Amino acid sequence: MGELILGGGCFWCTEAVFSEVKGVLSVQPGYSGGNTLNPTYADICTGTTGHAEVIKITYDQDAIDIVDLFTVFFSTHDPTTLNRQGGDVGTQYRSVIFYNSSFTKQLATNAINAAKSSGEFTAPIVTSLEEFSVFYPAENYHEDYYAKNSNAAYCSFVIKPKLEKFKSTFSSLLKEAN
Repeated sequence: MGELILGGGCFWCTEAVFSEVKGVLSVQPGYSGGNTLNPTYADICTGTTGHAEVIKITYDQDAIDIVDLFTVFFSTHDPTTLNRQGGDVGTQYRSVIFYNSSFTKQLATNAINAAKSSGEFTAPIVTSLEEFSVFYPAENYHEDYYAKNSNAAYCSFVIKPKLEKFKSTFSSLLKEAN
């Protein structure tokens, strides 16, 4: 069993994407990387906590490789915009990979370098690599947000296109339909 903490803008978007990846056992939205203890969503929205909106991915290492998770990560958000994903602006929306071991740090560094050399991006990659300290789970209403609110405007105009891009680009990584 592996765990990975990623920030790629709004955690509603990243949770929706990674929930569809085969081998992913759970995706939990939360906050990490800041200095405020036990932050709330209201705290995070101020942009003053230092925390990013993140997801904690728990995955079966026999079913999905961490390298594939990094590939999905870089392909489903814009790693070239500093502290911004579309209309979401602030340090809480930064592109970030949190590592908890030298091995994960090396794999993340390799993934960043692969994204830089992929030719997919015309601007420089600004994804930060930060040592993991603590993960604060987000409030319950953030869990499965897209699944529960897919008709909401933000979901329709922001999350749905990202999810569709993921599904068409990474069909081999999709969970099988139940």
